[in-house]
Amino acid sequence: MAFLPHLSRRRLLAMGATLPVAGAGITAVGTTADSAQDPVRPYGLDISPDFPFSKKSVDVQGSQIAYVDEGAGQPVLFLHGNPTSSYLWRNIIPYVTAGYRAVAPDMIGMGDSAKPDIGYTFLEHAAYIDGFIEALGLNDIILVIHDWGSAIGMRYARMNPGRVAAIAFMEAIVPPSLPVPGFDVMPKAMGDFFRMVRTDDGKDLILGKNFFVETVLPTMGVLRPMSASEMEAYRRPFPTRESRLPTLQWPREIPIGGNPAEATAEVLANGEWLYASDVPKLLFYAEPGSLAPKPVVEHMTTKLTNLETRFLGAGLHFLQEEHPHLIGQGLADWLRRI
Repeated sequence: MAFLPHLSRRRLLAMGATLPVAGAGITAVGTTADSAQDPVRPYGLDISPDFPFSKKSVDVQGSQIAYVDEGAGQPVLFLHGNPTSSYLWRNIIPYVTAGYRAVAPDMIGMGDSAKPDIGYTFLEHAAYIDGFIEALGLNDIILVIHDWGSAIGMRYARMNPGRVAAIAFMEAIVPPSLPVPGFDVMPKAMGDFFRMVRTDDGKDLILGKNFFVETVLPTMGVLRPMSASEMEAYRRPFPTRESRLPTLQWPREIPIGGNPAEATAEVLANGEWLYASDVPKLLFYAEPGSLAPKPVVEHMTTKLTNLETRFLGAGLHFLQEEHPHLIGQGLADWLRRI
């Protein structure tokens, strides 16, 4: 995932991080809600920690991709990002299964999918999702995408225009949020962090402390307290340093100053396609948001065609953990009308 644009040095320090000074690394201890603490109930609706689905699996490039496959009809393909899995969509999927086929894979190396010995670059992840779609024979796809899943989904849509019917997206990796011209134009805490991510200190933080699961997700990406059972579901796929490699490579793929070149080119190409395409689009956003703060939403509203927007309320990056029922209801309503 990309970092939060409003993230301040004070907030990083408050959550236990030591920011880089004269080449030092970042150390952090993650926090989570006490198991006895009740989750927030936005709009009076419970956010369930339960995952009421049985996963299937399919072979892609010699590795098993685990996925949810519920309902029947036109496929609605849910694509997650870092450091999540199909678990992110657990409260949203039931809103579409009455008339559609909801398909939600775990990215390669994440969730219950296999962990092959690959680099987990953007293009490697994209190739596995391309293969997954082919293996299931999905056509006339409605994409529901978030974080790095948005970049992968948009890439697939621009390269396979006859196979994608519509796109719903939230907290997406697309211009004008990304690419970023350079570390120095970012807020200092954020620039320092992303420089560090590409060093051995960053590797130790993310692989050793499971930083994206233990800290980014519950303390920087979600306003409500995450329950112990929710955290365990996100923690379970990454029990060892080696298993956490995807969560390290994803932030290293964020295009900053033209690097990495391949991810930068793909995100820019996605932006060109998105702003030129007339495919039906649905944007969910929150306040203050992370990748889609108010200026980004205003830009998209002005520049994108065939776009519908839905404001969810207060939220940061993982909006599915803040407002799953509003997303599900909005998605179901939009699907009936496109």
